[in-house]
Amino acid sequence: MNPAPPPLLRRLGEAHRRPVAFTLDGQPATALEGDTLLTAILTNASALRLSEFGDGPRAGFCLMGACQDCWVWTEAGTRLRACGTPVTAGLRIMTKEAPWPSLG
Repeated sequence: MNPAPPPLLRRLGEAHRRPVAFTLDGQPATALEGDTLLTAILTNASALRLSEFGDGPRAGFCLMGACQDCWVWTEAGTRLRACGTPVTAGLRIMTKEAPWPSLG
């Protein structure tokens, strides 16, 4: 079994901000208060998500909400732009598979 790849980003500064606990693909994760979901995910994972078009891992692109490359989902199925959404305590994010909401 291969070990998980290291996170894509490493925090170099601003470590004085309060930690924020959230869940990433069913696993506990920690970010810092004021982080966007993009930063929170990439300091905990090697990619933001997998492309739905089969061209591999994605890490965000424009970082300003214009390119549509950073969509992630809550466990309830709500779609969020990771680059512009602040991480909040208790947030439960899915990046591996979109949890489409049920119609019933």
